[in-house]
Amino acid sequence: MHLLKVSFTPPRHIVYALLSVLAWSTIGTAMKLTVEQTDLLPLLLISVSTALLILLTFIFVSGKTALILPKNRQEWLYSIVSGSLNPTAYYLILLRAYDLLPAQEAGTLNYFWPFVLVILSIPILKQNPGWKGLIGILIGFSGLIIISTHGDPGSLAFSNTTGVILAISSAFIWASFWLLNMKDKRDDIIKLFNSFLVAFIILAISLIISPTSQTISTKGLLGGVYLGIFEMGITFILWLKALKWAPNTATVSNLVFLSPFISLIIISIVLKEAILPSTLLGLVLIVIGILISNRKSRHTS
Repeated sequence: MHLLKVSFTPPRHIVYALLSVLAWSTIGTAMKLTVEQTDLLPLLLISVSTALLILLTFIFVSGKTALILPKNRQEWLYSIVSGSLNPTAYYLILLRAYDLLPAQEAGTLNYFWPFVLVILSIPILKQNPGWKGLIGILIGFSGLIIISTHGDPGSLAFSNTTGVILAISSAFIWASFWLLNMKDKRDDIIKLFNSFLVAFIILAISLIISPTSQTISTKGLLGGVYLGIFEMGITFILWLKALKWAPNTATVSNLVFLSPFISLIIISIVLKEAILPSTLLGLVLIVIGILISNRKSRHTS
């Protein structure tokens, strides 16, 4: 009697999506460890430089070198504005938030950006979020308050007001970058490369003219390279490939919600942070709110 052999090879879009999710799940821990070792300007410059080399290599291998630079004033404007938003402003603010807050708090508050995207889409894209979108925003906002007050929303006493404001501000910057990116019709990798090229120039000039001494340690250097690879470079390429090959982008997009929960496990193990029940509850509310907001309401016009 022959045994029936059953083999299962997961679709490549699922493999790439899960690899992206796992990589992004380590970033909260990596950011917290790294910001304690170095100043933010040189750290971000190293990360951006690393990502820039990865993107340039991918563009060369893909045969897209003819598209590498903007072709007209509008494309240059898109690149300058988007590069100023992300990675420059976004990561400087987010890294500072990680410096001031526990990793579990900074990371989960940053997940508020999908709600900001819905809010900004109303005046900019003239989109009506519908009643489901509004309910989702309210649920997500309640989760944000629970996280930032450590489970005492009635007090409105934040663990670190500056850190909370910075973490939420980074969500606004990311959502603004996302909206701008939607209007720019160029190849995604080309757009990202140009944004990082602009950011490299801004950060390099800022580092040169900085009135204070900017230092970086060996651990900070390694952390910067790690962030450049697994937050900004290779992971983004893998994610784009997952979306490209997926028969339905929703199946891939929903996998990203695994990331914050895996991230909390890594933070707990590596950083020895005791994960607060308020963080977990708030994160669950944020994810539920996002899922509700993403469902099209029948009454949306």
